[in-house]
Amino acid sequence: MINISISDEILAACPEFAFSAIQCKVKNTPYNAELWQEITDFSEKFAAKTPLSKINKLPNIIETREAYKKLGKDPNRYRPSAEALCRRIVRGIPLYQISTVVDLINLVSMKYGYSIGGFDADKIEGDLILGVGKTDEKFEAIGRGLLNIEGLPVYRDNIGGIGTPTSDEERTKISLETTNLLMLINGYSGKNGLAEVTEYAKKLTEKFAAP
Repeated sequence: MINISISDEILAACPEFAFSAIQCKVKNTPYNAELWQEITDFSEKFAAKTPLSKINKLPNIIETREAYKKLGKDPNRYRPSAEALCRRIVRGIPLYQISTVVDLINLVSMKYGYSIGGFDADKIEGDLILGVGKTDEKFEAIGRGLLNIEGLPVYRDNIGGIGTPTSDEERTKISLETTNLLMLINGYSGKNGLAEVTEYAKKLTEKFAAP
């Protein structure tokens, strides 16, 4: 098991911060029709009732944005992933269909507003600590190229950064070959709600990605 700790830098800015971790064996697949139907159903209902202007005020999204501000990062330029996904739905832009494990993590994130890191645990070197991104720290964001993570919360292993609320890193990303999953659910709003979202994430993973 991977040990995960929180730096004093994060706790000073976000004393309520709490997280949950799920590490388990999985069998990833390119696509799952039943899961994608759940995503479609949620997306349609969410878009029908949620104005674009209200997304950045939703629970868990607003607290993640506040954490960015406290650390000196503009959450309108570097949106948390949950917010970016929800905005995409409301704007009528189709979600990317990536793989079953990634898609189910995105569903959890959209439904509950948490920014969730998903990693291939076998690619992580050593333990993890959540700190703050530094000037010129190299971070190859998935599908985005180099990302300026200065002022972003960032999980680091012995090699470097692997995950921020805006994007995860190419080096440890989930692929179809991933069999050892680490999912980190980040509660900048504190412990309230973490148990519920963690149970939901576990149920989805067991239902759609059990080995």
